[in-house]
Amino acid sequence: MGQMERRTINLEELRVNNTKQDSDEVRVIEGHAAVFDKWSEELGLLVPFKEKVLKGAFKESIEKDDIRALFNHDANFVLGRNKSGTLFLEEDEKGLKVRIIPPDTQWARDLLVSIERGDISQMSFGFTVLEDRWGYQDGIDVRELVKVKLFDVSPVTFPAYTETDVGVRTILDEYNRRKQTRIDEERMKNIKKLQLLKKKYELLGK
Repeated sequence: MGQMERRTINLEELRVNNTKQDSDEVRVIEGHAAVFDKWSEELGLLVPFKEKVLKGAFKESIEKDDIRALFNHDANFVLGRNKSGTLFLEEDEKGLKVRIIPPDTQWARDLLVSIERGDISQMSFGFTVLEDRWGYQDGIDVRELVKVKLFDVSPVTFPAYTETDVGVRTILDEYNRRKQTRIDEERMKNIKKLQLLKKKYELLGK
């Protein structure tokens, strides 16, 4: 399993709603932590690449893993947990839909106010990659997340710095491998060109 990685998206739709639970009215945080089939902005300062999440990437993890909702990825501030029925996750047509029933604590109430005011509008998810696909498109490496293990979803004050949240070692290893592959492919093309030229000269000399 690879390094823990995190991704953040800006969510204008991150919102607080009222709902009924056991005849009581509770406040819930709702939004999407990821969007499917949409290329990210350029990630990585050392190794630039773009990335998108494919539909189905979270499906298995949602069904079997113990996942938390945290504030700012801080385990001291647990907003919900899927195994306890206070975090609901599902894949819809848009992406990874999140519904959190936060605890009735002062810090959680303060967070709800910050979301309602629009001071906090971003959500991030922590994961490790189980399956991905790499390619090269428009002069930049591209990555498709096919299957991931989800650890947490988090409303965040600030997105993590790119170099700390994309699993730098994993990306560098893949970049070096792909770079060598491209060098090898280019070398083979040149060899084939030389072989064709050699055959042409041999035919002309006959």
